[in-house]
Amino acid sequence: MKRTYTLYIVIITWSLAPLLWQLYTSFSTTEALIEPFNFTVSSRWTLDNYQQVLTANPPFWRYLMNSTIVGLISTIITLIISIPASYSLVKLKAKPQKIVKLIFFSAALFPYVLLFLALLEIARTLNIGNNLIALTIPYSALSMPLALLLLSSAFKDIPSELEEAARLEGLDIWQRLRWVLIPLIAPATASTAILVFLFSWNEYPIALTWLSNEKLLTLPVAIARIAGSSVYSVPYGAYAAATVLGSIPLLLLVLIFQRQIVSGLTQGAIKG
Repeated sequence: MKRTYTLYIVIITWSLAPLLWQLYTSFSTTEALIEPFNFTVSSRWTLDNYQQVLTANPPFWRYLMNSTIVGLISTIITLIISIPASYSLVKLKAKPQKIVKLIFFSAALFPYVLLFLALLEIARTLNIGNNLIALTIPYSALSMPLALLLLSSAFKDIPSELEEAARLEGLDIWQRLRWVLIPLIAPATASTAILVFLFSWNEYPIALTWLSNEKLLTLPVAIARIAGSSVYSVPYGAYAAATVLGSIPLLLLVLIFQRQIVSGLTQGAIKG
């Protein structure tokens, strides 16, 4: 039993150490960061890093708002398309269904970073750069394979008798989806929505190449510019403070919906 607790402590410490160090850095002065184990440094703690981030121009909240807008719209588009598409996928015959799922699985594993130059050329051709709404198009497309795999597995676990009973009651296909099937896959839908939102929130290469207007930058790009704001030194404290502030909304989101995330990702894993 003691070995088990020791293992738990080691795993938790290993997992939280980078986060705790980032939090420590955000409140530390430059002198304290240069000599982190020299506890004789008098000016060790400061709020200047947070003040620098919060008083920047454009304001930090604008970047948070930009990422939130992109994440929400991408999530909505992905769900609107993937829910009926995944239902249709489940209704395919066994062999075509396996082939289509294999294609989606391959697409989900494909490193999308290899596509961002091609996406940049498309953005230039269509003149849709510096547009937050346009940025949601590649985000939704890149999130679609994973969303289809998760939601199709959830639809597949629903007993066919429930849908048949709804059909006998006179409900058409859209009514069955709206009133019977979608409520039953709510956990999977919630976990899919959160994963899509997290991807859109954290995505960097596409946002870096599509957005050049300072007022339209998403949070990862804005934070990267803070880290590269000086040629002679890296403002580690301000960078860490921006990272901490940008992580708070995601932390709250995961804490609030952690049950739905776990339930959605494990739906269908245990049958009894």
